[in-house]
Amino acid sequence: MAAKLKTGDKVVVLAGKDKGKEGTITSVDPKAGKAVVEGINMAVRHTRQSQTNQGGRIPMAVPIQLSNLALLDANGKPTRVGFRMEGDKKVRFAKTTGDVIDA
Repeated sequence: MAAKLKTGDKVVVLAGKDKGKEGTITSVDPKAGKAVVEGINMAVRHTRQSQTNQGGRIPMAVPIQLSNLALLDANGKPTRVGFRMEGDKKVRFAKTTGDVIDA
């Protein structure tokens, strides 16, 4: 299946403890259907001290289901993503405005 959400997309959370918050996707795992969003779904990870890092309790973003994320369109509103052919190139577009997302 084609990737509706990609790294670098600005998204809003639709469900869960961070509902309504906005962030940028830092990584996507299409096989698991999850993405890591900067500053969203934070969890505390306990890490052991080593020569390179101090260790301790480090907050980090953990993956969130792609179904709980929606892309933000040019107006800053959540939108679904569609695909269409422009010339010989397949492009993503916002369903609310019809604008092409990645030109």
